[in-house]
Amino acid sequence: MSIIKFIVSKTFLKQILLAVVAVVVLCFIVLKWLNVSTNHGKFETVPDLTGKSIEVAELELKTNKLVMQIQDSANYNPDYPKFSVIEQEPIAGTKVKENRKIYITLNPSGYRKVKVPNLLESTLRQAKPTLEALGLKVGKLSYEDNIGKDIVLKMQHKGKEIHVGDLLPKTSVIDLVLGNGVRP
Repeated sequence: MSIIKFIVSKTFLKQILLAVVAVVVLCFIVLKWLNVSTNHGKFETVPDLTGKSIEVAELELKTNKLVMQIQDSANYNPDYPKFSVIEQEPIAGTKVKENRKIYITLNPSGYRKVKVPNLLESTLRQAKPTLEALGLKVGKLSYEDNIGKDIVLKMQHKGKEIHVGDLLPKTSVIDLVLGNGVRP
């Protein structure tokens, strides 16, 4: 039997037709299964969590069938309450699938602490930018008799003397005691 006769035979054509029907049926079943298993066309809307506490955010996400994932806390933002949501990804109003993770960033309880730099015996002109670079603020300037004019003699915070290496919250106000240029 030659190959051409085999290709045009009824047996071969029946087998090809059965294979095509089987592939079409299999594709149809796979597509229907994918529609059901992936919830095709069914979306949840991400709620706006900005400014809400962790508990409220978690409750809202559960009612919308979404999962909360807390990321590291960001820098303290005084415009939001402590431990409230300040950012979220994806943003509010986005359509997502059920059980999608919503990444939130929380507002910490306060400013992070920074070490007090060594400003003793440096000039006011040097001390000011050093403090500002660390996020600290220069407060009241007071003067004592000392031959060095505008030389830092002491540092104070809320009336108490502070020392190099002490930890203070960022944005703290540091008062400086400076020399007035008069020999004691």
